[in-house]
Parts: sequence; structure tokens; C-alpha cells
Amino acid sequence: MSDKYCVIGNPIAHSKSPDIHAAFAAATGHDISYGRCLAPLDGFADTVRDLVAQGYRGANVTVPFKLEAAALATRLEERARLAGAVNTLRFDNGEIVGDNTDGPGLVADIVQNAGVPLGGKRILLLGAGGAARGVILPFLREQPEAIVIANRTRATADALVDHFSRQVERRGQLRARGFDDIEEPFDVVVNATSSSLSATMPPVPARAFQPGTLALDMMYGKTPSPFMAFASKHGAIPRDGLGMLVEQAAEAFRIWRNVRPSTKAVLARMRERL
Repeated sequence: MSDKYCVIGNPIAHSKSPDIHAAFAAATGHDISYGRCLAPLDGFADTVRDLVAQGYRGANVTVPFKLEAAALATRLEERARLAGAVNTLRFDNGEIVGDNTDGPGLVADIVQNAGVPLGGKRILLLGAGGAARGVILPFLREQPEAIVIANRTRATADALVDHFSRQVERRGQLRARGFDDIEEPFDVVVNATSSSLSATMPPVPARAFQPGTLALDMMYGKTPSPFMAFASKHGAIPRDGLGMLVEQAAEAFRIWRNVRPSTKAVLARMRERL
């Protein structure tokens, strides 16, 4: 029998994860089945326990359950513990192991697919919610010159910097600002706010961009988001979050199957299907 995996969310019908993991399985010769699992908003924990009872080997977790997944896990990997959120579960000898592959996926897309090294670079991270929390540790491990976390509410950004500064090395690279306090251009600007879900623009000033700045929106779609269009107008190189989606899936596949699949062909195929 195939090893069983799925992605859990609500809603979930839109998820591209089954297509991505089917392609990974075919490319690596692994016999898995991967489906979508709609969990009731008040029934995430019971859904996971049912999957374990049915012999599933693991699951991805998407909105709105990433925080609940972290609370449910019997053991958290460091990047999930620091993020306070889990998007990948591994069921192993009675344990529910929680991990977060969003950050590694974003770093892989920037460094490998976009060809932008992060070492010594100045990074501006817009937003201080769950999406931002998941990428800070992987960013720090790339040894940038600085990571500035900007948020509409400055106190939330300050709290996030304090949280990571107390628990990881290279704390001097982390700083917090309000959007109005952004005075200089950055090498990489990442939109980790939810603005693109409503097709609005985060209040980042034009001076954050310069010619050659990589401006990456974690969201993706058929057309550029307002953030991407604004950044492009001011000389930046826009990029959406589709590569991050594929790369975080590849990292989850590695966690489950101990092999990291190639992503280039899968990313190209997903881009064609948008």
C-alpha cells in the first residue's frame, strides 16, 4: 500500500499541494498517496488523530490551523518552536512531530531560483504575524547584514524582535520599525502581510526600493499583486510566492521521505497552470 499523506485546511479545495507532491513522488520513485483533508474549524485535533489512526505518515497544515498544529505536536523542531506555527506534521512511533518549512522554502526560492544570495544583504520584512515569524530563523542562518521587521503596529514588531533575540544567535541583525520609520533602500523586501489577499498595498514607502531590489510577495496569482506592481514601478525586481510554495513542499517531502526532490520542472508546470 502507498504511504498516505494529505494537506489539512479549511477551505482546502483550492490547494495545489496534491499536484506538487504527486509530481515529486513520480520524479523520485516514491510510492505515496497525497490528498486534501477538510477539517472542521473546531475539529483540527480530532482530524489529526483520525489520520494517525488510519495509518497516515504525515500531513501538511494550512490556514487556519498552523497555530493549533503547533499546540498539538508532541515535539517541535526548532524552527517551528520559534515560529510558534507548524505547517508540516510527521507521525512517527506515536509522536506528532511539528516542523515549519515556510522559511526554508522562501530562502531556497530566493537563493536558488531567483539567484539572489542573502549573505551580507539588508532584508526588509513587512508584517509581524505568523508568515513573518516562520521565515526569520532561516533568514538569520543566511547571515544577512540586517533584517528589519516593519509593522503597522511598531510594538508588535518590537515584541517579535525581542522573542527571537532572546533565543537565537546573531541577534544584532534583527531590528524593528514602523512603516513610517523606513528611511533607506533594501536589497530584499518581502511582503509577509495579508494585504495581497484583499488586493491592497501595504504602507511601505517607495524609498525602501532601489534598482535591483528583490521585491517578493508571499502570495501568488495570475497577475502581479499591488505590492509587486508598486515595487516594479520603483525599480525593484518583482517576484511572487509560487516558488516559495513549491520549495516549502519539497522541504516537507524531504522530512517525510529523506530525499529532496528537484523543483525546477514542477515550478515551471505550476506557473503554466496559473
